[in-house]
Amino acid sequence: ATTTHHKKATTTHHKKATTTHHKKATTTTKATKKATTKPTTKATTTTTAKPTATPKMGQTAVILNATDYCIFLPPKYGGDIAANEDRAVAFCTKPNLPGAPNAQVLPAGFIKSSHYLVNNQKGYVQITGRIDRSKYGLSPKDGGGQYDLRAPVGSKMNGYNAFVQLTEPDAQIFCIRACMTKADCPVNKSTYGCEKVLGGDYS
Repeated sequence: ATTTHHKKATTTHHKKATTTHHKKATTTTKATKKATTKPTTKATTTTTAKPTATPKMGQTAVILNATDYCIFLPPKYGGDIAANEDRAVAFCTKPNLPGAPNAQVLPAGFIKSSHYLVNNQKGYVQITGRIDRSKYGLSPKDGGGQYDLRAPVGSKMNGYNAFVQLTEPDAQIFCIRACMTKADCPVNKSTYGCEKVLGGDYS
């Protein structure tokens, strides 16, 4: 009687306890792995997908000398001069000119001639000359317009208190003056054209 009771109790208890406990423990481990893996994968994907900001086009021009300077033009190729008075941006003769952050570079051949003038007594500099409107897709029917501190909005001329620029695609000429005294940069004659407003050489 003693032997029979010992075998049954031991065998039954050992098999059931071991088998049941092992399977449940394994199942729990799988569930834990799934829960851990899913959040980690999603978090990584979200971080990688962040967009990169596009640098804003510069609206600060500079006139350093006869060859290193900037003028304002419509931000897009073929844009109308007057229609972009509020949106024009700085374009320079060379990339990364000091004092003209994020400025664009003038298309090759756009400036056909330029004449640099310095008036030390009045404290202004100006550049006048000819352009090839086709290099930036400007229309031969575009009578042009004026840019100054008021428009484009946010524009300025580094190192000076004022500036005025007229661009005339139909006549293929341009002029720009940077002034220490605002009165030397007249902004109330925008329809008169370069030759009457600033004078200068357009050969």
